[in-house]
Amino acid sequence: MGFDRLHRRDVLKLIGASAVAAGFPGALRAEPAAAPKGVAFIEGASGKIAYRQSTGTGRAIILVHGNSMSSRSFVRQLDGPLGQKRRLIAIDLPGHGESANATGDTVYNLPGYARTVVDLAKRLGVEDAVFAGHSLGGHIVLEAAPNLPKAAGFVVFGTPPLAFPPAMDKAFLPNPAMNVGFAGEITKEQAQAYLASWFKPGTTDIAPSFLDDLMRTDGRARTQLGASIVPDGYRDEIEVVAKLKQPLAVLHGADDQLINGGYFASLTMPTLWRGSVQTIANSGHTPQWEQAAQFDALIDAFG
Repeated sequence: MGFDRLHRRDVLKLIGASAVAAGFPGALRAEPAAAPKGVAFIEGASGKIAYRQSTGTGRAIILVHGNSMSSRSFVRQLDGPLGQKRRLIAIDLPGHGESANATGDTVYNLPGYARTVVDLAKRLGVEDAVFAGHSLGGHIVLEAAPNLPKAAGFVVFGTPPLAFPPAMDKAFLPNPAMNVGFAGEITKEQAQAYLASWFKPGTTDIAPSFLDDLMRTDGRARTQLGASIVPDGYRDEIEVVAKLKQPLAVLHGADDQLINGGYFASLTMPTLWRGSVQTIANSGHTPQWEQAAQFDALIDAFG
């Protein structure tokens, strides 16, 4: 199937809600600062990969953040009641947070990120974990799912499963700020506009770490992700969810400004948890931050 320039531009404008709404572009080739206490590392194929763990000992849950964010987007889970009960493992994707920037052009795409998540799970001995992904992280989880046969289940939020070409006009709500997520560098004004679209309108409770992570992220992570949205550049996610053997939970913020909640009804998801999408009241695109108690209760009940 052809992929002309006009079609590509339209895709890049729209896919940003899910693939990059979980963060904002920052400085090109930024490097991580000194690692804070509580961050551990493994040596991955693309360099050092950072992760944070909670103190809980229950079934492991691997948390995958969105584009231009980091494991700190899950701080309310890691440091809260859920983290005291369950073993939460939150990764920093390559080029994000405390992880090293990748070299070459084979890492900053869905297959590359998925390999990183699978490798972390194997190295930590938690291939039977629940894998939960936010926005871009949800797409990564779906990309990785066929390579995680022991997984207890999968959770996606802020993530409409997509095929190719993706049905962008159905999966997403139009928003002029979405296309900034594929830019290597952006202005402060663009970042602020994107930030406003990411939460429920009127939200003021936004930690400074979100902007810090935005500015740290390697800009190539966004530009190369955009360049990878081509035929055979990622798995058909609609086919993945239709063929899953493990349970799949789909969470959706009732006030998400970026994702069209009605889109999920068009998908075939035979293992959908509780038989329906779980809507989180009074939340935008980032329920783990905006409504942590509701989010945590759903995650804990799932597995």
